[in-house]
Amino acid sequence: MHKPAFTFASRLLAILALLTVLSAPSLAQDRYRAEIVVLERLADPILNENMADRLPERTEAGKRLWVVDSTGNRISDIDTTSNLTLNSAAARLESSGKYRVLMKTGWIESFPDNYNGEPLAIELGEYLDAAGHRAIEGTIEINRRRYLLVTVALNHWREAIGGSAPMQVETSGEAGESRDDDDQGTENGPVKGSDSSMAAIEDSMQPARSDKELVTWIRETRRMRSEEIHFLDSPTIGVLVYFRPLD
Repeated sequence: MHKPAFTFASRLLAILALLTVLSAPSLAQDRYRAEIVVLERLADPILNENMADRLPERTEAGKRLWVVDSTGNRISDIDTTSNLTLNSAAARLESSGKYRVLMKTGWIESFPDNYNGEPLAIELGEYLDAAGHRAIEGTIEINRRRYLLVTVALNHWREAIGGSAPMQVETSGEAGESRDDDDQGTENGPVKGSDSSMAAIEDSMQPARSDKELVTWIRETRRMRSEEIHFLDSPTIGVLVYFRPLD
């Protein structure tokens, strides 16, 4: 009498096992090993664009992919690996004498269709005391639509040459309004502003200044296929990107 129940249970287990086997490949297709290498160009770059007075819009990052603090400690919120396909490509670039590798890292993550990633923070290179951060900082973001999409937003800074550098800043409409306070008067005659107040007004009209200036940046979104090596660069820094699907 128990045989039919046993047979039914066996069939149910067999069906569940088959569904697990069939669904495994589709799950595996969403898992990738992402690899990122950041390099600094050693040769003196030919800069065709003066970016010293530009102030890039800041992107709020989520997790830290590779952040080196002021004491030299590397911080990451991601379980990374150093066993990379890009190791050989990075070694060739470094052996050319034209590049220096600043960062090599990889991690395993699922990138399903319509995946919206968060910006991952990167900060490395020389520490700029006046700026309070490393020379190269920014974010890398990974999304997926039909293809994997990698957005690199990295800034390369240096300490301002010859003192503080003026930075382009936005001012409100009220700040730009002109008022001839010095010409305002009372019944007893015009009233002139004091030297200190005049100096304060003049200072407020000067461009905002900073102890750092922008050298170059990377602002690019690249569409990627699996197992393709992509190189995104500026005159002073470069980024290698690679994705390998896990079977």
